[in-house]
Amino acid sequence: MPDAASSSRHTTAAVQSFLENLHQACAGLCEGKVADYIPELAKVDPDLFGICLVTADGQVFAVGDTEHLFTVQSISKVFVQGLALEDHGRDYVLGRVGVEPTGDAFNAIILDEASKRPYNPMVNAGAIATTSLINGDGPTERLNRLLDMFRRYVGHDIVVDVATYVSERATGDRNRAMAYLMRHFKMVDWDIEEALDLYFQQCSVMVSCRDLAMMAATLANQGTNPVTGDRAVDAGYVRDMLSVMYTCGMYNFAGEWAYRVGLPAKSGVCGGIIAVVPDQLGIAVFSPPLDARGNSVRGVRVCEAISQEFGLHLFDSSRGCHNFLEQLRGKKRLIEAVEETF
Repeated sequence: MPDAASSSRHTTAAVQSFLENLHQACAGLCEGKVADYIPELAKVDPDLFGICLVTADGQVFAVGDTEHLFTVQSISKVFVQGLALEDHGRDYVLGRVGVEPTGDAFNAIILDEASKRPYNPMVNAGAIATTSLINGDGPTERLNRLLDMFRRYVGHDIVVDVATYVSERATGDRNRAMAYLMRHFKMVDWDIEEALDLYFQQCSVMVSCRDLAMMAATLANQGTNPVTGDRAVDAGYVRDMLSVMYTCGMYNFAGEWAYRVGLPAKSGVCGGIIAVVPDQLGIAVFSPPLDARGNSVRGVRVCEAISQEFGLHLFDSSRGCHNFLEQLRGKKRLIEAVEETF
């Protein structure tokens, strides 16, 4: 009879095998289209595809193109929201940016009619308003604070991709329209171009799929990076971040995502998706082709399969405690082949 250590190793190997089979099964999906409204994004290879899981105790499972660098895009909105909360507190931020989901497109030029706030921090208008709340003495200090914040999440220094930043700045007229509308209603106080520059820079930060999984795992670990031990965000604000991710993070697919996958998540037009299983693990997928809603086609399929296979839906009680870490320790069944999922 195997001891606990060998059982754990066997289960860990089974998780890796499951991800490899899942990657192979989803690689054949040819649906979707790479985002092209930002010229630099149109240049990305549509065949790139990576899956990475990082547990709340620092175990890493990776398959595919998990080290390839790309720009974080809208996934940055989650983490900038956390920094704004640390800078100003929950009530002040809520006075500038709401938390209501919207069925409108992520780049819709629209505000709440009653409050004049953007609906939530996950759409562009809300993200621009949130970015404008970041403290700092001038543009350089604010950018450095953002980069340092991202560094704590990923565990290493990061940079802004200048080509993407310039491309976004040159094609960002819709975002300018949103910013001017919000300044009219006093939801943005800064110089508009300065606020937008910081927003375009945050979207142009370079990350890998592995980085995204580590960022998600940091949220799963109550704001502490599970590998470095660095605190990335105050634990008291993780609840706020996950709540908005759950209701608003997948654009106008958020409701169906909550129904099918059941995890706080955020997507970006880069082709990345992160999902968080609180106290257990972070999930990241990178695959550039997007569906009509702006979400990665393979990413959605992968996250749904992982949630189903490991029983991770937050409201699914049919599979007991469905604790991923316990499964890794050999206390749950071994993972079956991915062919049974599809």
